[in-house]
Amino acid sequence: MTNAEKPITRPELHSEITCPDCNHRKIEKMPEDACQFFYKCEGCGSLLRPKAGDCCVFCSYGSVPCPPIQIEGRPAGAGGCCAG
Repeated sequence: MTNAEKPITRPELHSEITCPDCNHRKIEKMPEDACQFFYKCEGCGSLLRPKAGDCCVFCSYGSVPCPPIQIEGRPAGAGGCCAG
């Protein structure tokens, strides 16, 4: 099957982010073409940052990795999508 024959799939754009400090959960819409480096928890006010090796807070704390990682077919934690 050539690239032209492969079906185009869209990445999942929503992820449930879970605060590691208070376990508050919220479903958030992810940016399609960028990484989100910071997220303020609505439960406790903690400012979340990506874990070492992750490109964004969704890859670190979300139920679904960010769209750029999904498109590349890599699992969360397999290296940043924004590093180039």
